[in-house]
Amino acid sequence: MLLNNLINTSNGRTIHISVNQGHIESVGEKIPARDHFVLHFRKAVAIPGLINSHDHLDFNCFQPLGTNTYNNYTEWGKEIHHIFRNHIQAVLNIPQNLRTAWGLYKNLISGVTTVVHHGPFIPIENPPIHVFQDTQNLHSTAFEKNWKWKLNNPFLKRRMVVIHAGEGTDLRSKNEIDDLIKYNLSGRNIVGIHGVAMKSSQAKKLKALIWCPESNQLLLDKQPDIKELKKNIRIVLGTDSTLTGNWDFWHHLRFARSLQITGSEELFDMCTRIPAALWGMNRGEIKPGKEADIVILKSKPYAEIGELVFQSGPEDILLVIQQGKIRLFDDCLLPQLRNRIALDGYSKMTIRNSVKFVEGDLPALADKIKSFHPHMVFPVHFREKIMEVR
Repeated sequence: MLLNNLINTSNGRTIHISVNQGHIESVGEKIPARDHFVLHFRKAVAIPGLINSHDHLDFNCFQPLGTNTYNNYTEWGKEIHHIFRNHIQAVLNIPQNLRTAWGLYKNLISGVTTVVHHGPFIPIENPPIHVFQDTQNLHSTAFEKNWKWKLNNPFLKRRMVVIHAGEGTDLRSKNEIDDLIKYNLSGRNIVGIHGVAMKSSQAKKLKALIWCPESNQLLLDKQPDIKELKKNIRIVLGTDSTLTGNWDFWHHLRFARSLQITGSEELFDMCTRIPAALWGMNRGEIKPGKEADIVILKSKPYAEIGELVFQSGPEDILLVIQQGKIRLFDDCLLPQLRNRIALDGYSKMTIRNSVKFVEGDLPALADKIKSFHPHMVFPVHFREKIMEVR
């Protein structure tokens, strides 16, 4: 496949991207000589597929829950299970496999091609995006039973540990990071989530921090000291589930930038290049030899190329390629794809007046979810599964 006539985000020049056997074969200003299945673009920009480093995939049928600013996550958890118990039970009545399927599509529709799931391992067959579950996931020192033993499990010593840590503004939240470090007797690589209470001295002893800006804001009305922490720790971006934030990954990006605690280029790296390196993935950059995870965006009038990412949303996505496969495409590409791919494998949907085609039978998924939770509201309108397009 050749993606023809795209704009290079680094210098604004025209490039052509060749994809072969799930990898990026070449990136250059000259069109490769070999015959290709060619997709032509006009004033479109190519970026790496986004990497969401923290999501609870089976918790994305919830609405954001909370009524106050809390000192820590345990206060929040206790309150929502009291006040919103009927809503929580209604969502949990949906079978986990259906909730997980929507969690995957929530990410795909936003241009996320890799998601790091946090929680017990979920078997997923033929996901439309890459799901990373190759870590030891512990919830937190407060909610994970026998966490000290699990942290020092000799059979899992080579795996990174991912755990909620310092998710609060009180002394208890700071102390739980100290406990985590103190009882890491086997020297495990620990990736902390949230880290609002984290200090630089603590950061030096962890592998990385997953920053979830919207979740932090909703629960705690405070962010970790990113400017200081990044001197001592690798930082990547996560959305958490819709329990504590918007479903749209671009919304999280814009909110993070509005905080003005990190630069735009650095912020973009936190959901592409940096997490790819952290999780050991051959992704996160548009370079020859990398996995072909690519998102093509519409350009916008008067928008500088470097700013385009932060002015975009799911409605602006023209194409999502994950591991060389077309997972989502805009209606404007239909004439080029009509006789090239099996359209009966895609569903038609509308988001913010923009028509997209997405791999899979999303109307059937939505109907199944609604059969268990009739009041479930989806952020996109699923029109129909494509049987034949004329």
